[in-house]
Amino acid sequence: MRTDSSPGTLPAREHLPAAAAGTPVLDVVIPVYNEEKDLQPCVLRLHEHLKRTFPYAFRITVADNASTDTTPLVAARLAAELPEVRSFRLEQKGRGRALRTVWSASDAPILAYMDVDLSTDLNALLPLVAPLISGHSDLAIGSRLARSSRVVRGAKREFISRTYNLILRGSLQARFTDAQCGFKAIRRDVAQILLPLIEDTGWFFDTEMLVLAERAGLRIHEVPVDWVDDPESTVHIVKTATDDLKGVLRVGKALATGSLPLDRLTRPFGDDPRDRDIKDVPKGLARQLVGFCVVGGMSTLFYLVLYSAFRGFAGSQIANALALLVSAVANTAANRRLTFGVTGRGGAVRHQAQGLVVFGIGLALTSGSLAALNAATSDPGHSTELAVLIAANLAATVLRFLLFRAWVFPDQSDASTASTVVASHTPSSPTYQAYTAGPYANASHNNANSVNSVNNVNASYGNSPYPTDQFRAGDVADRTWGEPTTRLQPVRPHDSQDPRNPR
Repeated sequence: MRTDSSPGTLPAREHLPAAAAGTPVLDVVIPVYNEEKDLQPCVLRLHEHLKRTFPYAFRITVADNASTDTTPLVAARLAAELPEVRSFRLEQKGRGRALRTVWSASDAPILAYMDVDLSTDLNALLPLVAPLISGHSDLAIGSRLARSSRVVRGAKREFISRTYNLILRGSLQARFTDAQCGFKAIRRDVAQILLPLIEDTGWFFDTEMLVLAERAGLRIHEVPVDWVDDPESTVHIVKTATDDLKGVLRVGKALATGSLPLDRLTRPFGDDPRDRDIKDVPKGLARQLVGFCVVGGMSTLFYLVLYSAFRGFAGSQIANALALLVSAVANTAANRRLTFGVTGRGGAVRHQAQGLVVFGIGLALTSGSLAALNAATSDPGHSTELAVLIAANLAATVLRFLLFRAWVFPDQSDASTASTVVASHTPSSPTYQAYTAGPYANASHNNANSVNSVNNVNASYGNSPYPTDQFRAGDVADRTWGEPTTRLQPVRPHDSQDPRNPR
């Protein structure tokens, strides 16, 4: 699991403005591998649907995953015939690798993908991307498991799908309903932040993206879909399921150990009303109080158990000091992570040192209480000692919370916002080809620093009449990005410049 932080921060979500048309609003990616028979019907059907129903400019991008049949030639021919179609070729397999490469290179503000079999009814496409265009949501997914979805598929696939989602809910606390439906969309500015954190390059890519997005506080919109299973699907169920389970273990371990910088991603991801300053209301006080009380209650029980154990071979003062020391270290660590949301190892030693100072104050209170009890009676009972210690610990707890909040873990949101550490990520660098036919070809590669274009013909397809450009995926992913939103304008029938367009 990648442990580098994000390569930037996101502004608050805004509705994409409708103005001068230029860059396509939507870029629909179709990852393919050896789909020479299904590719052309799929692209033509999708193209016709978008021309007829989608009110903005769009692009269809075929991402060829190192096909060994004539799929690249079919894709190139479609790119030459349809100006809204573009074709990329990668020399390495992997659906996740294809999506990350093409999405990183795209200049469209809304990025989507769907499977080549078009199992999902296309009428759900506009509802899928509309919340992203409006600024309401960050990601959108089609769900076959929503109550209002209408799905036709075999019992085995239904069982596997539902079992997998139960595993995600139980192990990763996922709240989305369908991780593997090949019908998803994401805002480009969000993709720039999330893509460098995703490690998987295969079928688990979707799940990892959704889990990280959900943990980072992004808003995921779900659309119920009508879905018909493709009986000729080439997906290897056993291998895919095994790889997915390995991915669940890897992501679960990273989340459990706190190795992902999700705390740096939550605040910049939008205009959460809970982040707004409200006069005379300390930010996060209620949540911190609840967390501190829970940790304090567990720490008190832990302390009493330790005191009772140490009291068996030591005096009351020594037993109190030892029990308080051990429980104080555990209490500081728990409050650091659970109450005040501090992750990672940075500052842990300093926090523990400050916690020991607070421990010294608590020790003085409890030791003084025991001394007063021993002065009042020569042989106090064990239950009396515990009662006095509980009362003293309650007083120490109130003081501990105030010191933790004001001194040990002060609110440094303004400072952290100003000094956010940005990440750099260099993904693997397979070579892919972008077919240059059509006015949209290579529209995202105008920056001379981002790619190195070479007009040539792929040696594997020497007879192809279509010129190609070769790029490194790392170069594309590391390009300098422009504004995260693009000025848009609805496309009307009389706006079209294509004489073949009946609209």
